Amino acid sequence: MADATFEEGGEAPLNLGALTGEDLQVISSLTQDAVFPVTEMRWEAKQFRFALLLNRFRWEDSDAAKARGRAYERVQSLLVIDNVLSVASQGVDRSDRDIILSLLDVSFEPGEDGTGHVLLTLAGDGVLRLSVEALGVTLRDVTRPYQAPSGKAPGHGD
Repeated sequence: MADATFEEGGEAPLNLGALTGEDLQVISSLTQDAVFPVTEMRWEAKQFRFALLLNRFRWEDSDAAKARGRAYERVQSLLVIDNVLSVASQGVDRSDRDIILSLLDVSFEPGEDGTGHVLLTLAGDGVLRLSVEALGVTLRDVTRPYQAPSGKAPGHGD
């Protein structure tokens, strides 16, 4: 049996996990330029979980969309960080409930014995810093893809 090709998986919803910094780089690349209302981030302290409902650009489908002349797509996805001990933010006005944030990068700063910080870097110099007992991040698509409202790939103008 032949291995599946990347193109064959283009329409399948993502459901990925990251337990290492290297794994997290994959999730970071797929969530780059995702947008979300400030109201769609939640810290569930008793469950040690932080979650974001993102409208992410489907980077995994962008080359195929361009080649076939069809619209670029976005999809709603849940980005969940587990084992969260505390959350701090800088440059994020959570009192403005109408603000839309844009996620630029997700990274991990390791500490001792598997602990560390997950950093969610936002456009406009905002950062969310999550202190974690251990790295555990999931990204799961929760809706069908929809046409990107701008019709363009982020930052590319095409």
